[in-house]
Amino acid sequence: MVLPALAIACLLLITLSYAAVCAGQPFATCRHCHGLGFQLKTDRKGHPKRGKDCRRCKNTGLRIRKGRHLWNLWTRTRDNGTR
Repeated sequence: MVLPALAIACLLLITLSYAAVCAGQPFATCRHCHGLGFQLKTDRKGHPKRGKDCRRCKNTGLRIRKGRHLWNLWTRTRDNGTR
């Protein structure tokens, strides 16, 4: 009986902490460009230079978290349904 209660408590703690992160910091760095907003290329000498703009984050270097995206969809659906 103790093991299932401990597992439920751990899952609840993880869920609530992720919800707190999504509320406090809704945006995270882009995984594609690593928060730069563009790809890094190297020239023939091996020196890094700026490449193309990142299409995934539209040159901002930020992406919205999955939990915050789901929260926005849920609130938008709720608002549209209660009008």
